[in-house]
Amino acid sequence: MLDWDNMRIFLELTRSQGLVDAAKKLGIDHSTVSRRIRKFEEQVGTQLFDRHNGGHQLTPEGQRLMEYAENIESTVYAATAELGEHNRLLSGQVRLGATEGFGAYVLAPQLAHFCERHPHIGVDLIAVPRFVSLSKREADVVISIERPQSGPYVVTKLADYRLKLYATPAYLASHAPIGALADLAGHPLMGYVDDLLFSAELRYIDKVAPGARPAFRSTSITAQYQAARRGRGLAILPCFLAQQERDLVAVLDAEIDLVRSFWMVSPSERRHIARVSALWHYLREAIDLNRDYLLGDSDTMRWLPQ
Repeated sequence: MLDWDNMRIFLELTRSQGLVDAAKKLGIDHSTVSRRIRKFEEQVGTQLFDRHNGGHQLTPEGQRLMEYAENIESTVYAATAELGEHNRLLSGQVRLGATEGFGAYVLAPQLAHFCERHPHIGVDLIAVPRFVSLSKREADVVISIERPQSGPYVVTKLADYRLKLYATPAYLASHAPIGALADLAGHPLMGYVDDLLFSAELRYIDKVAPGARPAFRSTSITAQYQAARRGRGLAILPCFLAQQERDLVAVLDAEIDLVRSFWMVSPSERRHIARVSALWHYLREAIDLNRDYLLGDSDTMRWLPQ
């Protein structure tokens, strides 16, 4: 019979950057991780990793075992959630993953109110310019700009949000007039680094000004926002972000009107843990209250009553 503790170490190594990273997360020495993995391979009777200077890469046999191991892990978590009394209490830690701009400018202030409501629940907010992985258990709840197509997840559409093209009045006054989409060719645009895009949903410039090469690119929407605030050019920004700065105005307001969606996702075995459920329901109510804010029809964020 396979040792669950060795299997747990195996799973952590598949999700980490290498032995040292896995050892740090597991709280053991990296030599122990290496020794336990070799022992696990002996138990299984096959090589699970190809070892090279770049780290550990799963073999085809390791890839197949990982799928079984993740199913076992999910069952263990589900049993813990159902039987553990602490999971029925409104206490403990919840980890929430989200895109950078939405996490920093919308979720963070809303979460402050959530924590006032639930002083015994701690929230870790992971607001990053990439997808937060549920399969690697980086979070209990993730708010994504793409709906998962498969997997053991509970999924709900959280809200739509609008994006427009923005610049400062000072920039517009000192550069050539913009009266039509064709005029954008003569202006510096700001956008994402193409080969580092984590979602096709972020290819805004291709839709607005096909063929244009941005003068400034960043993986960070916050960096694009800050560059636009300084009058460096034009940027396509979510309304909820641009309206933080009173000195940004929409350009070609009628012609450029992009709408995207946020999806809220949680692993099936964690969705109904009390503290996760409390955060899930709070976010649905709080974001629903701010639909006009996300669509740019209001510049004032609203709060649920305490």
